[in-house]
Amino acid sequence: MKKNTIGVIGLAARARGISIGTNQVLEAIRGKKAKLVLIACNVSDNTRKNLTDKANFYSAKIRETDITAEELGRAVGHSNTAAIAFTDINFVKAYEKSLLS
Repeated sequence: MKKNTIGVIGLAARARGISIGTNQVLEAIRGKKAKLVLIACNVSDNTRKNLTDKANFYSAKIRETDITAEELGRAVGHSNTAAIAFTDINFVKAYEKSLLS
């Protein structure tokens, strides 16, 4: 399951269907472009609270994953990534489908 999920995230990154990193994710949330925000399981409490509060304020869906920041970063071609935001609804559907398989 985790391998499929990371594959979908990597595909979305190559297709530029996501925002990568805390700052870009916050911009996507503020701009109402974030369809789903994923937070790595090992981010700091401050980062988690900042992203969660902003997503709740702007009514963006948010989900904490079992993927570490290192794994998430590797999937999108970075070293560590605390969060990503899907900006394309089709990748959200593919991500949710990958959770079921």
